[in-house]
Amino acid sequence: MEAFDVIIIGSGLAGQSLALRLAEHRRVAIVTKRALADGASAWAQGGIAAVLDPSDSVESHVADTFDAGAGLNNRAATQHVVENSRRAIQWLIERGVPFTRDDDSPTGYHLTREGGHSHRRIIHAADATGAAVQATLTPQVAAHPNITIFERHIAIDLIPGSKLGRPEYGCLGAYVLDIDNDQVKTLSAPSTVLATGGAGKVYVYTTNPDTATGDGIAMAWRAGCRVANMEFIQFHPTCLYHPQAKSFLISEAVRGEGGLLRLPSGERFMPEHDPRAELAPRDIVARAIDFEMKKRGLDCVFLDISHKPADFLQSHFPTIYARCLELGIDITRQPIPVVPAAHYSCGGILTDLSGRTDLPGLYAVGEATCTGLHGANRLASNSLLECVVFSESIAAAILAQAPHPALPLPPWDESRVTDADEEIVISHNWEELRRFMWDYVGIVRTHKRLLRAQHRIRLLSREINEFYTNFRVTNDLIELRNLVTTADLIVRCALRRKESRGLHFSRDYPQMLPRPKDTVLRPRRAPKL
Repeated sequence: MEAFDVIIIGSGLAGQSLALRLAEHRRVAIVTKRALADGASAWAQGGIAAVLDPSDSVESHVADTFDAGAGLNNRAATQHVVENSRRAIQWLIERGVPFTRDDDSPTGYHLTREGGHSHRRIIHAADATGAAVQATLTPQVAAHPNITIFERHIAIDLIPGSKLGRPEYGCLGAYVLDIDNDQVKTLSAPSTVLATGGAGKVYVYTTNPDTATGDGIAMAWRAGCRVANMEFIQFHPTCLYHPQAKSFLISEAVRGEGGLLRLPSGERFMPEHDPRAELAPRDIVARAIDFEMKKRGLDCVFLDISHKPADFLQSHFPTIYARCLELGIDITRQPIPVVPAAHYSCGGILTDLSGRTDLPGLYAVGEATCTGLHGANRLASNSLLECVVFSESIAAAILAQAPHPALPLPPWDESRVTDADEEIVISHNWEELRRFMWDYVGIVRTHKRLLRAQHRIRLLSREINEFYTNFRVTNDLIELRNLVTTADLIVRCALRRKESRGLHFSRDYPQMLPRPKDTVLRPRRAPKL
């Protein structure tokens, strides 16, 4: 057993910023499935929303967030994040994040505008903001003497006090698989934080990295925590459509800077779907593209920004320009083929404003959570902001408690399991799950499709759980187990919502109910681990 003051599972912006805030006073462990810098945060292109310009206001940012979130947002959480946005950006600047400068701006930085925002309030580092933030923080995390990094380690499950017959102890740590050495480690700490990101890999098409398998959400659910609003999966409207481009995102900022969506004929279609046209919130744009593709039998639509000067495009979107050019697409002359793809999970583990979950000693931060900020649809560039603001809140909550020794925990028991005899079962189940989730629980849903998905999930769950019970754990098996749990939660939430709101659109219930209400799921019991 290895003991720490805090275990952080996940190494994106949420996990790294929290680790840096805690490490001056606590011994911190970071558990990450791949390298320290891998994860969805590094893929974020557009930027971070914050009230920085004198013409902008907290009230305006809150109003835009509520408008995008279809009124389901939690008022206290939204105020908390937006009111602390300036301080969050200042913390990143002090850490050395190289945001794009603009000497003509009163802020000294270039602020762009994205869909759903009424002001230019997106601070960014060209078109690779997440990568710039991660490149700045990762070396600082790696160099800190109070931070121990477990790369290529995947958490299997949390260790609640109920495992020791002492449920009042809350969360005591986690069992973690050392992927390279095929060894399960026991990590103990009085505070554990889930910063595991979202669950985009539950779908065939996603902008997320391969690590986005819903691990934190599934672990928290199995440990007895409530989850909420899992039906709200944001499908980014513009993922590059190309056989050699896996999950490459065409930033929201391209439309914010004048990009137009066109049919193969060159005709625009967004003005027919919403008066805001290309600047409408993502759910509206994604549904419009989905509608046009199905109506006309198209494989993709096109995002055209070639009317802008070439030097403007090369300076504002260098990453997108270079990647498209590698694939034979010159965005200064040609439109970009795009399709919608699963992008962001607006629901997750229920937390309070200090990141606390239902299990004492367990916190959660970032995309794995449901703080109430995003409501039924995340406003563009609010997600990285949420990570930084809540990392400060969680750090304050943890540091307010006097540190105490970690309890001794039982080692992982694999005395009754053997090596798997047919690994092909895992890959087949993975492909089946992702395919029927895309077909039945995608951008447009029906009650009948959801019931079909639920039936398939139940069959898969039994098969996967039997496999998990009898064979030694592997990275693929852990991820598949978490994905099927997360898929089940998405479908259960979707079946409960008898309306269309935000990202959840049902043909059977096309109207929005007059009163917004969260979909909250409560575990019947915390199962044995």
